[in-house]
Amino acid sequence: MRFATAYSAMVAQVKLAQSLRVPPQETMGKSEIRTVGKVDFDKPASEQAVLHNRWHPDIPFVGTIKDGETVKIECLDWTGGQIGNNDSADDIRNVDLTRIHYLTGPFEIEGAQPGDLLLVEIMDVQPFQDQPWGFTGIFDKSNGGGFLDEIYPSAAKAIWDFEGIFCTSRHIPHVKFAGLIHPGILGCAPSAEVLETWNRREGDLIAANKLERQVALPPEPANAHAGTADAELKEKIGKEGARTVPGRPEHGGNCDIKNLSRGSRVYLPVHVPGAKFSVGDLHFSQGDGEISFCGAIEMAGVITINFKVIKNGMADLGLKSPIYIPGPVEPQFGAGRYIYFEGFSVDEHGKQHYMDVTVAYRQTSLREYPITNYKMWSYISGHVAGIVDIPNACTTLGLPMDIFDFDISPSGPAKSLDMGSCAFEDGVTEGKVTSGGKNSQHSFGGGVTYKNETA
Repeated sequence: MRFATAYSAMVAQVKLAQSLRVPPQETMGKSEIRTVGKVDFDKPASEQAVLHNRWHPDIPFVGTIKDGETVKIECLDWTGGQIGNNDSADDIRNVDLTRIHYLTGPFEIEGAQPGDLLLVEIMDVQPFQDQPWGFTGIFDKSNGGGFLDEIYPSAAKAIWDFEGIFCTSRHIPHVKFAGLIHPGILGCAPSAEVLETWNRREGDLIAANKLERQVALPPEPANAHAGTADAELKEKIGKEGARTVPGRPEHGGNCDIKNLSRGSRVYLPVHVPGAKFSVGDLHFSQGDGEISFCGAIEMAGVITINFKVIKNGMADLGLKSPIYIPGPVEPQFGAGRYIYFEGFSVDEHGKQHYMDVTVAYRQTSLREYPITNYKMWSYISGHVAGIVDIPNACTTLGLPMDIFDFDISPSGPAKSLDMGSCAFEDGVTEGKVTSGGKNSQHSFGGGVTYKNETA
């Protein structure tokens, strides 16, 4: 038995090593890379057959990709073009959140079957040449909200201009940095069984909700888009289809991992024949956590991907959830060129929580040196520093000092400098700052044993 276990582990390691060595295509360099999904800026996203905005196993294929093939896939921004390059946040305030996450796909990957792994190698991600801009948004608490909406409830946005690898914003002067371009969403379709699990699991959370906010989004027929599905199938998908807002452990989805950039390799579980792979929500850059809900620099663009099927990979490698290997591309700031801020699981009202990383990360995000109210968190690096020293979890956020055109090191008294302003709604010159969450309960975290209730 011990020998069989060791042998199985050795086989799994060999297969993983083999999967890392992707053989070149026979036609690579001899012909133009094929574009398998094209979007149209002159047509509403909801009318484009190559797009969809729900996860469901029955959404029809929009194209076929060969095992081992490299292709280009065009993507709209995550709102489907609802946000404009202007100086008003009215579009952020009024965005229709039932018309979002229009993903390009799903694509059939030849040979992929349930139980396989799909190796997705991100070769390149670029904005469209005639769309060299993106946006960051803080969503109104009543329409989307975000991680900090108890403090910053107003809608705001910043427009970013792209020049090669760099970006700047007229709304946030004195800042320039190289982007780490990546997709926010990629994944394969769930099976009917996996979809049922998602809807039950998230429905249980909604039923148990004690907060004055949405905690999950159930299936929503309104504005469901299912590509080329006929009316009957579209109705079914609208009633059953999972929203694309959260990432999920069985397939990845909307994980917003900034390091899934050029050269990255992602291993995705396959649950349906053909895999039904989809991708979208491209980002020019993003801070860890996408703190302001729309905290990345959102953009439309083109992603180039190589696909490879690893047969029986889920069992052979013992994987139930995606894993990834980051690529070699990342902006370089020296280790001594960051300022790090610490946060602990004591909230802004002074209440102690037990090992609550969410509270700690929120407190870290609220440190205001030199970021002031309603500035964007598109360039910070966050980490969990400690989760063992009761009662406090500790998190950190690192701010690279070299993205500013002035010295922000703590070397003397702070000097006043005009750091510009985000765009707010028409007629509004500054966002509200509130003090929500005063009646929050002590949190003790999930997945730990609770005391037995007595009658």
